[in-house]
Amino acid sequence: MAKTAVTPTRMVLNQLKGRLKTATRGHKLLKDKRDELMRQFMEVIRRNKELRQRVEDGLTEAFGALTVASAVMSPEMLEQALMYPRQSVELTMKFRNVMSVNVPQYSFKTANADPGEIYPYGFTQTSGELDLAMQCLSRVFEDMLELAQVEKTMQLLAEEIEKTRRRVNALEYVMIPEMEENIKYISMKLSENENSTKVRLMKVKDMVLQQSHDFSYAQNA
Repeated sequence: MAKTAVTPTRMVLNQLKGRLKTATRGHKLLKDKRDELMRQFMEVIRRNKELRQRVEDGLTEAFGALTVASAVMSPEMLEQALMYPRQSVELTMKFRNVMSVNVPQYSFKTANADPGEIYPYGFTQTSGELDLAMQCLSRVFEDMLELAQVEKTMQLLAEEIEKTRRRVNALEYVMIPEMEENIKYISMKLSENENSTKVRLMKVKDMVLQQSHDFSYAQNA
């Protein structure tokens, strides 16, 4: 029995068949989209793992060097050395379309291309460990920026995968079976109506023949 009230007419049947065809095509396209999103998502996960390890290693090295520098330098001297940075960074963001998902792309540009500008201090009263810490932080900055981009991409892709999965399930387990059931119900009703019409026509024919036969018999008598 149909789950929703439908009028068992041939027009409704043709409309349902058209909708079923469209829903079946849409279901296949959504499944393909979901599979491609999953593939992209797995690639992003692998990249995230690599970047996270590199960032953690770089920060560990930088903080280790900074700890040694703070041990050999006075707190006041360390604070004064890092108080006024020379280098400035301009951060820009663009978007890239991945399977209808706009994912961010971060990039940065330093105000000065001179690598020596990462040191906001002179070298006479600072330790080599502080130089090493600044170098490590400078190297890890780009990886940190890409890691932020990758993690945001992961979040957006995961949301789109879940949304697509719900649509695929709704089509596969609700809409398509319901339309198929309605089509079956209408086809059965139309067949029953056709059979009933045939039976009525046969009865009318028999009645007409009977009346015609009785009339002819009465005339001959």
